[in-house]
Amino acid sequence: MARFLGPLELVGDRWVIGDPKRGEGSCVVLTRDGMEHHVRGVPEARSAVPWSRVEVLTVKAAARTWQATRTGGVVNTLGGGYGEAGPDACVVGAYLRYPREGWTVVYGHHERPYTYQHMFLLGDLFRKTAEARAAHLLGDPEWLARVVAALAPTPRWTPLPGRRVTELLRELGVT
Repeated sequence: MARFLGPLELVGDRWVIGDPKRGEGSCVVLTRDGMEHHVRGVPEARSAVPWSRVEVLTVKAAARTWQATRTGGVVNTLGGGYGEAGPDACVVGAYLRYPREGWTVVYGHHERPYTYQHMFLLGDLFRKTAEARAAHLLGDPEWLARVVAALAPTPRWTPLPGRRVTELLRELGVT
């Protein structure tokens, strides 16, 4: 079974976006009730969002750890870079309903690099699941394990990887 898809990783029995062991340990924990923003050394969540409020969901990431720094942002800008870079490169964002508001969390990058394919597949999975009003499924560890196991081995040369996400969600009865 695959244990990660880009910044999404199975930690114990919970799926977490970001590395809770690096830097200040900022990460987003996916629970059955919703998403929780945690930092290392603080037992309670800094903020939490129930799945029922999620209308739009995004996950962005820098491919390498150094790209998620201020220096990485400058190098990316000066070099005409096209990817995510800078201190806010690794972020989970949501547009919430009742009341309508935005929610963003900058999470810590893992030591390992993320492949562009994994970053795209994860972002597409979160976006399409929220669009289908099925964001609550992201809090089901067994369901998410099946999805990650199906998407993680996707070869990087796969044309139209978004189609793979759509087909998988259709197979699972989401869309």
